[in-house]
Amino acid sequence: MQRHSTLLLLAALVPLGIHAQELAESPNGWTGTGELGLAMTRGNSRSESLNTRLRFAREDEQWKNSFGLSALRSRAEVSGDFDGDGVEERRYETSANRYDLAGSTAYRFNERNHLSGNARYEHDDFSSFDYQGTVALGYGRRFIDSERTRFSGEIGPGYRRARTSVDRELQSSLIGRAMLELRHQLTGNTELSNTLLVESGKDNTFAQNDLGVSVAMNERFALKAGLQARHNTEVEDPATRRTDTLTTVNLVYTFR
Repeated sequence: MQRHSTLLLLAALVPLGIHAQELAESPNGWTGTGELGLAMTRGNSRSESLNTRLRFAREDEQWKNSFGLSALRSRAEVSGDFDGDGVEERRYETSANRYDLAGSTAYRFNERNHLSGNARYEHDDFSSFDYQGTVALGYGRRFIDSERTRFSGEIGPGYRRARTSVDRELQSSLIGRAMLELRHQLTGNTELSNTLLVESGKDNTFAQNDLGVSVAMNERFALKAGLQARHNTEVEDPATRRTDTLTTVNLVYTFR
């Protein structure tokens, strides 16, 4: 059953990618990227890991719209006396299952300043929260906008609703949201990117940092090494760590 779930997820990405390409290649000006990384081991140990991302944006003189999807799923073989009969068994268990959706729209006052509306939803089976959903307004500014470097930031108020994974408590609170985004062209085919997101409220402060270096092989394909760090200040279960990291090497396809 778990093997089928991974195959179904892979199969579901195919029509999604086709639809995304049709959208990005339409005359409406949408552009985007799709990332995919897959690792499998067999033999003395068995494991599978899949991570994928889709990002799309459309920008003109006054408006910028964007949306994104990311997913992570991992399974691994573990050994132990699961039923207490003194006999060691092997099981194939899910070790990571997370997805998130995000979207934003921004109105530009001028080349440097804008006002944005943002929404984000994430579900994680191995976090202190079953889900976290936020909506926020933000004032944004481009601090650097040159041929090689773009550096921008946003800050503003928002609202978060979440459900804890242990006692199933629903939490609702006002939050402050801040984001910093950097993109720098290191060479003609190498780009450095970093995005820091912070959502802070009375129940929890969530922070996520995505660092990546991509090397373009041609106009369409690139290889990207990434390091993601996620942190929640509040955890109910002492066995749950506050910080998760994810290191990836993905194949990237650019929709133009």
